[in-house]
Amino acid sequence: QVQLVESGGGLVQAGGSLRLSCAASGRTFYTYAMAWFRQVPGSDRDLVASITWDDENTEYADSVKGRFTIFRGDAENTVHLQMNSLKPEDTATYYCLIIIGETRVWGQGTQVTVSS
Repeated sequence: QVQLVESGGGLVQAGGSLRLSCAASGRTFYTYAMAWFRQVPGSDRDLVASITWDDENTEYADSVKGRFTIFRGDAENTVHLQMNSLKPEDTATYYCLIIIGETRVWGQGTQVTVSS
């Protein structure tokens, strides 16, 4: 089985930065991609950024382009989300996702709150 552990959420003022981290453990062979989603109560879980494992191709939601960067960590099966120039509308619970073959595993979520 695969497990994800997220860290790095918290409270920050608008304009500030946070880095989220997600570490995968277990049977992570043949990882296809990892991604970050976010969700606010009453809304869908939306893609923030993704990265494929073989060629490190990245994709971003339009709302975060130029401010957020997703990248693989030095530790195996780790991904980070560097969030700069944070805005109050970035406030949400952020979830890590790993895709291994046809299997998708979600993390438990980490709260990011941006005050104005």
